[in-house]
Amino acid sequence: MTTTTTPFTSISPRKIRVIGVPLDLGQSRRGVDMGPSAVRVAGLEARLEALGHVVEDAGNVSVAIAEQKKEGDPRAKYLKEITATCTKHAELVLKTLEAGKVPIVLGGDHSVAAGTVAGVAEFYRRQEQKIGLIWIDAHSDINTPDSSPSGNVHGMPLAAIMGLGPPELSNIFNFSPKVNPDNCVLVGVRDIDGIEKEHIRRAGVEVFTMRDIDERGMRAVMEDALRMAGRGTAGYHVSLDMDWIDPEDAPGVGTPVRGGATYREAHLAMEIIADHGRMLSFEIVEVNPVIDEHNRTAVLAVELTLSAFGKKIL
Repeated sequence: MTTTTTPFTSISPRKIRVIGVPLDLGQSRRGVDMGPSAVRVAGLEARLEALGHVVEDAGNVSVAIAEQKKEGDPRAKYLKEITATCTKHAELVLKTLEAGKVPIVLGGDHSVAAGTVAGVAEFYRRQEQKIGLIWIDAHSDINTPDSSPSGNVHGMPLAAIMGLGPPELSNIFNFSPKVNPDNCVLVGVRDIDGIEKEHIRRAGVEVFTMRDIDERGMRAVMEDALRMAGRGTAGYHVSLDMDWIDPEDAPGVGTPVRGGATYREAHLAMEIIADHGRMLSFEIVEVNPVIDEHNRTAVLAVELTLSAFGKKIL
């Protein structure tokens, strides 16, 4: 009897375009504008290519500098400049998908997600298809200018994606919401403002908190999340805020919160995403090298990206 053996490496090569969005206007703590550089320095392109992927770096989307601008409405600081950046970014994401390439977006603060999701959703809307969204974050980012205690727009991108506002960010490409609520899943949240809880219920999005992960385990949570995001969609965008991971393993983030995912749990989540094979686009945000330790957080960001794109232990 003859037996066939399969190789240990079974990664399907993908054409990838890396897009940097060094946006730090969405929050008070400066430094995340250097996140894309930190992740590049950690070897993202070479390590993806070592897996067999074809990688092209598109450079950075141009971003206004806070010192040259006025913050504007204190309830949504620098909203005009953030919207302009996200609109340019959305067009680049759209062109990337039209070229048959997978976007990997490097933030910047999490407000860049409004642009990423707009570009992905528009590409599939033109094909009369919907997308899902996996939002992996310590925070729900579903504040509006009326509810935000800080006026920082990096706490509003999910609200914009779900059509709750601010309208300038919600209406990129002139449609809203970008994702249907039953295809939007929050994973690992543990720091939610009181009014955000009302917004989550109002929007009807699916939520798995850190308690769900503690009680049920990462595998069960991720399997459910991917199933929900994938219902009736072409696939899903994965938005990973590095503050989802515990600060012990990811100290260099914009807004650290104790009690996050462990190093191994984070890798497991990414490996399960890779196993399902339905990820349309990927972004990592909120890497802040100013408060990092020897670029540890950026190195972890690269490792997690590799896991999401098929790297396995064996």
